[in-house]
Amino acid sequence: MPKQTYSDPTFSQRLLSWYDLHGRHNLPWQRDKTPYRVWVSEIMLQQTQVTTVIPYYQRFMARFPQVSDLATASEDDVFHLWSGLGYYSRARNLHKAAKLVVNEHDGTFPRSIAGLMELPGIGRSTAGAIAAISMGIRAPIMDGNVKRILTRYFAIHGWPGLTAVANELWKIAEQLTPHDRVDDYTQVMMDLGATLCKRSKPACDACPLNTGCIARKTGQQQRFPESRPKQVKPERSTVMLMVVNQFGEVLLEKRPPTGIWGGLWSFPELSDPDQISTEALAKTGLTIDGCELWQSFRHTFSHYHLDITPALTFVDSHQQTLLVKEHDDFCWIALNQSHQLGLAAPIKKLLEKINLAF
Repeated sequence: MPKQTYSDPTFSQRLLSWYDLHGRHNLPWQRDKTPYRVWVSEIMLQQTQVTTVIPYYQRFMARFPQVSDLATASEDDVFHLWSGLGYYSRARNLHKAAKLVVNEHDGTFPRSIAGLMELPGIGRSTAGAIAAISMGIRAPIMDGNVKRILTRYFAIHGWPGLTAVANELWKIAEQLTPHDRVDDYTQVMMDLGATLCKRSKPACDACPLNTGCIARKTGQQQRFPESRPKQVKPERSTVMLMVVNQFGEVLLEKRPPTGIWGGLWSFPELSDPDQISTEALAKTGLTIDGCELWQSFRHTFSHYHLDITPALTFVDSHQQTLLVKEHDDFCWIALNQSHQLGLAAPIKKLLEKINLAF
C-alpha cells in the first residue's frame, strides 16, 4: 500500500493571503521577534487565551526584558508575575531554561529544534514555533489550533492525544509547512484556529480553507477533533490553615519545588478537619485553641478535583508566633504584602477574604 500524502499546493498560499488581510499583526510578541520574546509568549500561550496572556506578557517583559534578567531573578519574583496564569510548572521551567541559556549557551538560544528541546519545558511544537517565528527555520507546530484545523480539513479520526493520531498529524503538518514565510505561516495557523476555526461555532463561510475542508463538506465540524475518552477525575480534600497573628501577619508555607503549585506560597495544609489542633501543632508548632471553618469549595486541576476547607484562627501571643517551626518553608507575611509573592489563584482569593475580615 503506497504511503499516504496530504499534498495541497494552495493550502499555505490561501492561508498567507488571508493572513495578510485579516491576521493579527500587532500582538506584543510580534514586535522585535527575538527568540526570548517568542519563547516567553509561547510558554504563556500554552492552554491560555491570547487576551488573558497579553497583560501578563507585558508585565513580564517590563520586569525581565532580556533572558539574563529572568535568569538572575528570584523564584518568588518569577512566580509573583505568573500568579493567576495557572500551570505553574511552566514558570518554573521558564526560570530553569533561562539559567541554562545564560550559563551554558552564553545567553543565545540554540538554533535547532533538537537544541531548543533540550531546554526545560520546551517540546517539539514550542521549539518549532520559536524556530519558525524568530529564526525563520522551517519547522511544523502542533498546538490545539493546528490540531483542530488539520483534523477538520482532512477528517482525521481519533483523539489527537493517541500516538498514532499524533504521528499522522505531525506528518501532515510537515508536508504542508511551506519553505517561505514560515514565520507568518506559523502565526496564521494559530490565528485561524483562534478566530475562525474555533472549537464551537466555527466561522466556515469566512475561512480561506472552506472549499477543501472535508468536515465542512460533510457537515461534521463539531466532530473534529475527536474528544479524549471520558475519565472520572479522582477527588481529594484538604484543610488550609489560615493563621493570623497580632501583627496582622498571616502564616504561609512554601510548597515543594515539584508537584501541584510547586514552589508557590500557600497555607499550611492539614488532612482532617476534626484534628486541626493536633495536626497544626505537629506541623507548625502552634497551639490552636479554636478556629472558624469556612465554607468548603472545589478547585479542579487537569487530573483531579481538590475540595478545600479553609480554617481561620488567630494567634495573639508573641511567644506563640515565635513557636512556628524554624525553617525556610514557613514565614509570616503582612496581609497587605502577600500579593508580592507567587500565589496560586485560590490562595490569593482566600487572602483577599481574610483582609476583608480584619
